[in-house]
Amino acid sequence: MSYKKQKKNPYIISLVVILCTITLRVYSLATPHTNQPAGKQSAINHQHSIHLTELAVPSGPATLESPSFTYAAQKATPAVVHITAKYAAKVIQRGNSAFEEMFKQFFGEGFEMGPREYKSQPGESYGSGVIISEDGYIVTNNHVINKADQLEVTLDDNRRYTAKVVGTDPDTDLALLKIEEKKLSFLIFGDSDKLMVGEWVLAVGNPFNLTSTVTKGIVSAKARRADAYRLGIKIESFIQTDAAVNPGNSGGALVNLQGELVGINTLITSPTGAFAGYSFAIPSSIVQRIISDLKKYGTVQRAILGIFPLDVNADLVEEKKLKRFDGVYVNGFSERSAAAEAGLAEGDIIIAINNTRVKNLAQLHEQLTYYQPGDKVNVLLDRKGKEITIPVTLKNALNEIKIVHGQGSIEVEGATFETLDQTTKQKLGLKAGIQIKAIKAGKWQQAGIKKGFIVVAIDKEPVETLDKLATILNSKKGGILIEGIYPNGKKEYYGIGWGDL
Repeated sequence: MSYKKQKKNPYIISLVVILCTITLRVYSLATPHTNQPAGKQSAINHQHSIHLTELAVPSGPATLESPSFTYAAQKATPAVVHITAKYAAKVIQRGNSAFEEMFKQFFGEGFEMGPREYKSQPGESYGSGVIISEDGYIVTNNHVINKADQLEVTLDDNRRYTAKVVGTDPDTDLALLKIEEKKLSFLIFGDSDKLMVGEWVLAVGNPFNLTSTVTKGIVSAKARRADAYRLGIKIESFIQTDAAVNPGNSGGALVNLQGELVGINTLITSPTGAFAGYSFAIPSSIVQRIISDLKKYGTVQRAILGIFPLDVNADLVEEKKLKRFDGVYVNGFSERSAAAEAGLAEGDIIIAINNTRVKNLAQLHEQLTYYQPGDKVNVLLDRKGKEITIPVTLKNALNEIKIVHGQGSIEVEGATFETLDQTTKQKLGLKAGIQIKAIKAGKWQQAGIKKGFIVVAIDKEPVETLDKLATILNSKKGGILIEGIYPNGKKEYYGIGWGDL
């Protein structure tokens, strides 16, 4: 019995040896070799290579084989600044309420329900900005610095500067600032047009008390509208991401994995006011165009077609009996419209500008930001099912071809208007207004208006910017009511007959 058991042992030993050999072979295939470069590891070792790459000091842009956010973060954070907008105490004049007017009927004109003016408290608000040149130009959101009396910029290394406003563009919510310093860290612009949905991006901000913050996400959509009209933003063609952006990050950088600036973080959509999964950035292609004009002219040379546009959607298709579901429907024209003069007709559907497809109004807005008044573009139309191309020479908001030169001034019917300075605004307690810096023969002079007059409103509509003045005047026909104030505090109203400019 014992002899037979011993005779079987060689077979058992052989089987054990074979099993051990197979086990060792499988283990060697599944285990990374410590002397193998991370970039050349097999797909089985992919998780290990990512871990090692994230621990290593980055030496260049991330690759598809070893995605890393550290390179982009280290490029971006020194160029993203904290902005403090300071607001001085102001004397605010109170108007009469309907309740007070009712009591005046009983007690006479001398009746007052309280002081006619009061002094507001000083305040501060915060945001972020991005240095775009080594000599101190900074781009941020207009809503970050709007109506501030003083702007303070704090760099990532805690150096602090007073900034001046070079120019603002409320329509795109962009502003250009300048600090006096040299050899600063800055971000170069990337091509937002080449961004792809699903591509990794980083949102970099510098909010109050947190210094630089970096969050990651992907590009969720492009040319997205976000109902930003409530913030006064009229040109909407946002990059949508799921990178976390919270209050204080407005004006910060959206960068790709190469550390290039591809957008300016602007707003979030949230029922609570905190980040809820959607953030929106202005594409770098638009940012570059806007700040170039602000730097050169002090105002934006905005080109328009002069149409009343509608997005083509299912409801419009049903209402107008259309045969396509994308594009921009021409629902009418403004006075002296560039599009109408070129031959566009009501009912046309714009589907491309200079061979770039336009699927919605946001994309049309984006394309027009690349051009200036006087530029000629080829507009591809769908006219009753037939595609035709019409060349159009673009105009500005005043329906003129010329470019407005000078640091933020326009001339209309003999009056030269400029943006009202902050000191005068503060002194007079104004929230809006543009000033007549020079006046000669024309409708404004004929109405009795003198040099220095500040236009506050036209037909009760506030005039905050030069673009707003042009837009309002372009839409008016017949008599208009001009409301304003002189620098000495004297309020005046003027009536002007208005027609084609």
